[in-house]
Amino acid sequence: QVQLVESGGGLVQPGGSLRLSCAASGIFFSIYTMGWYRQVPGQERELVATITGRGNADYVESVKGRFTISRDNAKNTVDLQMNSLKPEDTAVYSCNANNVRRNYWGQGTQVTVSS
Repeated sequence: QVQLVESGGGLVQPGGSLRLSCAASGIFFSIYTMGWYRQVPGQERELVATITGRGNADYVESVKGRFTISRDNAKNTVDLQMNSLKPEDTAVYSCNANNVRRNYWGQGTQVTVSS
């Protein structure tokens, strides 16, 4: 059974930081490209960042320089360090595991940036 379990969401003031973590089980983790997506109610889900099994990372323009995605293939985890958070970063953040044959999602964790 495949599971992606996110943690680390919460409420933070503008300019603050949060670190999201996703623990994967039931997959051969290192062959999956891992990603973080976010969604605001009424809007389409947005890709935030991805990282390949070899560690090549990519980001949506709006988070470049503020967010960092990383993975630990030994622990089957992928993290998203979010700094200099803005109110527009408020969303449900979900972890994704993808390869050419399979695509899996976590349940999501709420991030709220507000004073």
